[in-house]
Amino acid sequence: MTFDPREATAHYIDGLGAANLQKAHDYTVGGHWLLLWGLVVSAVIALVIVRSQILDRVERRIPERRKGLRAFVVTAVYVVASALIGLPWSLYAGYFREKIYGRTSQPLADYLGQQALALVLSTILGALFLTGVYWLIRRTGRRWWLWSGALTAGVVAVLMLLSPILIEPLFNKYQPIPAGPVHDAVAEMAGRAGIPENKIFLFDGSRQSNNFTANAGGVGNTARVAISDVAMNKASLDEVRAVTGHEIGHYVLKHTWYGTLLVSVLAMLLFWLADRLYPRFAKAFGSDAPIAAPRSVPILLFMVSLFSLGAMPITSSFSRTIETRADAYSLRTENRPDALSSALVKTAEYRYPRPSEIEELIFYDHPSVERRVMTAMEWKAAHPQPPAP
Repeated sequence: MTFDPREATAHYIDGLGAANLQKAHDYTVGGHWLLLWGLVVSAVIALVIVRSQILDRVERRIPERRKGLRAFVVTAVYVVASALIGLPWSLYAGYFREKIYGRTSQPLADYLGQQALALVLSTILGALFLTGVYWLIRRTGRRWWLWSGALTAGVVAVLMLLSPILIEPLFNKYQPIPAGPVHDAVAEMAGRAGIPENKIFLFDGSRQSNNFTANAGGVGNTARVAISDVAMNKASLDEVRAVTGHEIGHYVLKHTWYGTLLVSVLAMLLFWLADRLYPRFAKAFGSDAPIAAPRSVPILLFMVSLFSLGAMPITSSFSRTIETRADAYSLRTENRPDALSSALVKTAEYRYPRPSEIEELIFYDHPSVERRVMTAMEWKAAHPQPPAP
């Protein structure tokens, strides 16, 4: 009997059942609408902060000669104020909606505690970054957007370097994979790829999410592959090998560096647009703040958010490309197309596997599960396994 990749793909996807497919569709499409509503919420928050003149009052309290301190304090106040004003929306989008769809089992108290910790970190780090941006606006004139893009690249690289050892352990526990068949398999795979065994971790992703997931992060000496305990507990040994092969692909192919380059170029473009269009947006929000004044931050960051949403087809296309290459690496090195497919189907619970082409082009940062399974089945057809002895 001839193997048909299309029929095999349909078997995998249809195996989810009509009810689960519909639930995945509703969750995914709702998430797309959240992006648009989130932009509306950001506009409302920016408008409230501008019209309340809270940043104007903070700015006036700090002497003109202390420009660096003024920028840090004003932007820090903005980060905190925007988080507090947007808290009802954040609770709905980040917690209660996830509960409704069964995507998290995290207690509300733990969620709020982690969000408070995240706010502290984002306030400090965000204010430091924005202080640098305003320093560049003052010192480099009309080319501030170019230098700010370079600053963004440096900050992203530093965060990727330090996050695995300083930030991520604040939210999750990372530990070596326990001794056993999974550990031995992963260690063997890492060795073949030239990755030290101590670069592959198990983390308690179930604390925040019920999603079947793994990731590759960090750069240089802090680069690592991390597998969620959800994936570890739900996967067979072959599925663990297929998924780990995918994540090792990200590591070996140095996708984090390509991501840093893309972020840098887009940052320059977005800051350039912000520089050119700022007066119009300031007028629309009713602000008289020049772009060099720290109190312009609500408008400036809303513009960046707006332009970032417009750039989503570019960022999504880039992300889909590297995910496709990581899948290819797993298939090439592990040759487990069925295990990769069955693992991918588990992610279809929260990522609808059959989007339209336009929906996938704009919103999907991974190829659709159906497309990825089809690729795996085509690989299977082209690389038949020898019969079992």
